[in-house]
Amino acid sequence: MGLLDGKVAIITGAGGGLGEAYAKLFAKEGASIVVNDLGGPRDGSGSDQGMAQAVVDAIIAAGGKAVANAADISTAAGGQSVFDDAIKHFGRADILVNNAGILLDQTFAKANEADWDKVMKVHLKGTFCVSQPVFKWMKDNGGGVIVNTSSTSGLIGNFGQSNYGAAKGGIWGLSNVLAIEGRKYGIRIWTLAPGALTRMTADLPRYIQNPGAALGPDGIAPAVLYMVSSLSGDQTGKTLGVSGPRGVREMKMMEMDGWKPPGDGWSAEDIVKHADAIFFSDADVKMGARRF
Repeated sequence: MGLLDGKVAIITGAGGGLGEAYAKLFAKEGASIVVNDLGGPRDGSGSDQGMAQAVVDAIIAAGGKAVANAADISTAAGGQSVFDDAIKHFGRADILVNNAGILLDQTFAKANEADWDKVMKVHLKGTFCVSQPVFKWMKDNGGGVIVNTSSTSGLIGNFGQSNYGAAKGGIWGLSNVLAIEGRKYGIRIWTLAPGALTRMTADLPRYIQNPGAALGPDGIAPAVLYMVSSLSGDQTGKTLGVSGPRGVREMKMMEMDGWKPPGDGWSAEDIVKHADAIFFSDADVKMGARRF
């Protein structure tokens, strides 16, 4: 018995890297897979259905079930087609992993509108376009699990990734809302912030300088299996960071108790007077946790 026996999983960007690792692991655990990938290079140009089909062929050769989908998930029609393939071929949509993405890194001073829009369209709009038809089906059919891929570039920040970080931060915000709206329907929402060595990240300075510290896709996949399986129980609205240097850990927003101004007015100088109650200090960050 596999952890995902009888389940149907949709995985975007599954023609290589992280998505391929998720697809193969989920299939091994009994799920039927819709492997979506537009194909082409990491900057989002071009397309090649052969990438998705190669993963499907490998899953079928190993005794699993899968179909390929090469739709552009940054459009509503593309997102709908991914969902439609799940229903057409397997009759259900129990799991969605929004993993597709591109990189067009630029420092903010050199950023241009076209690349900004393209990154936003694939990451943030793409997550919306695929999630909405799946979310609606789950709402009417007893629930399911959606995993949205964010990044520490959006949650914490990273030099030269203003477009990518903004998109990934938006995905985290979207996940928080979906967790609230989906709770009463049994729809569980997870956010993943992975740090992995893939073709998307191979030339980033942190991996060039310290390649031995990076996890490969197979080192990230078990965390995603945990999220989408019964192992995670009824948990929802949580963010897991998974990377070589930091391991597996929950990430969350934190806030101080704060200072409540008096009803008869207050001044900017009062913030200075009550800074200890308003701002974090190193002493407030305990038990190995990092504020972000």
